[in-house]
Amino acid sequence: MVQTRRSFLATAAAGAGAITVLPYAARAEAHMSDSFMDGKVTVHPVSHASFVMETPAGVIYVDPVGGAGQYGDFPAPNLVLITHEHGDHYDADTLSELVGEGVHLITNPAVHDMLPEGMKDGAETLANGDSTEWEGVTIDAIPAHNTTEERMNFHPEGRDNGYVLSMDGFRTYISGDTEPVEEMLALEDIDLAFMCMNLPFTQTAQQAADAVKAFKPSYVYPYHYRGRDGGTQDPEEFASLVGDAATVKMGGWYEEGELG
Repeated sequence: MVQTRRSFLATAAAGAGAITVLPYAARAEAHMSDSFMDGKVTVHPVSHASFVMETPAGVIYVDPVGGAGQYGDFPAPNLVLITHEHGDHYDADTLSELVGEGVHLITNPAVHDMLPEGMKDGAETLANGDSTEWEGVTIDAIPAHNTTEERMNFHPEGRDNGYVLSMDGFRTYISGDTEPVEEMLALEDIDLAFMCMNLPFTQTAQQAADAVKAFKPSYVYPYHYRGRDGGTQDPEEFASLVGDAATVKMGGWYEEGELG
């Protein structure tokens, strides 16, 4: 069970704007966590693109930003995954606080090049199409990039990662920042998916829903869905568009007024 943590305020610079991470305590009473795989996997949304997964293999942090205070009431990480370099996904100061001895860090090549020297040597790099194993979990790096011409400068082809995690027959897809790409649409046997959607940086609710209908995960979280200049996407609209193609889970990722 997630407990109320101390209030924390941080700002993470995004690729073309800023994301204000509001105090977690204000969201603590909301339904924040869901369990899957007969209770063996628990997902704790944190904020925007950041979440924690408790799994039989260990505790996995995905794109942690905003300072270690955002994670003070969660178990310490065993594995940290970074999808790409934008400030709402990668924050060197937060990683320096979280990635200690015995914590494995996996990043895309561009982020690896940016890591502080003391962290770089122990980090593992996965490029698009690469795979690795960690504690019995197979981790595949899935391409994550824009496909709409006027958005290509935000996430160019070949740089950023999504990930598929496979453990004990349970497969999780983490989109990172992307529009529907061939490799996403070809995914099979996905039990749980995290689908980004905001403009101008990633995809629309319609694009995300159409992709879900194509690869048919059992469960899907809309996340990363607030943006700037009217680019926020409505998770309820997404759920309506998905229909019965998947069970949509809402994570309580934002406070009112946060982003958008």
